Amino acid sequence: MKITPSNTSELLNTGKALPVMETFYSVQGEGHLTGSAACFIRIGGCDVGCHWCDVKESWNADIHPLMLVDDVIEAISDNPSKTVVITGGEPLLYNLDYLCGKLKDKRIKICLETSGVIPLTGNYDWICLSPKCNQNPRSDILLMADELKVIIENPEDLNWAEENSRKVKDKCLLYLQPEWSKFETIIPVIVDYVKNNPKWMISLQSHKFMNIP
Repeated sequence: MKITPSNTSELLNTGKALPVMETFYSVQGEGHLTGSAACFIRIGGCDVGCHWCDVKESWNADIHPLMLVDDVIEAISDNPSKTVVITGGEPLLYNLDYLCGKLKDKRIKICLETSGVIPLTGNYDWICLSPKCNQNPRSDILLMADELKVIIENPEDLNWAEENSRKVKDKCLLYLQPEWSKFETIIPVIVDYVKNNPKWMISLQSHKFMNIP
């Protein structure tokens, strides 16, 4: 199968082709799976647009070529880890049923990173919900999240974190993550908050400290 102007819409609608910004094999640097080897599939396109986003180049899906999902899976098949992290951008802009189905056929653990503002497609072993203040996450995705990871740029963001923590399931893991450019000033605030509110844990962007993707 090839991507042509005549079949582009159909391939996108069925999720058989996606605007893939990059695939890479690395170690998860954030949240519950920190330190675990995984293959990352970064899909282009985002309608949230956080001003502190460190992958703004992912926002515009038009600059990332469509790739057939079968080719994407073939490209990552040689990686020794059986874990894939689907991230973006905002990957739920697209139908991910086909991608997840193909990964499941290979018995690969599938982790999703999402802001939770778009209805869920696909079938996941782990959902990391990272809600953003400029758009409320959907209530159904809040209840499906295995991990709530809230980016903290200033102390007021802790109120947003608590607001969302009251909406997730009891077993959802709760993480506060310092916004990278404000790390030095905000991390003492987060440390004190976690010490006083031990239901929360701290997530660090450890991949940046390790200088890896």
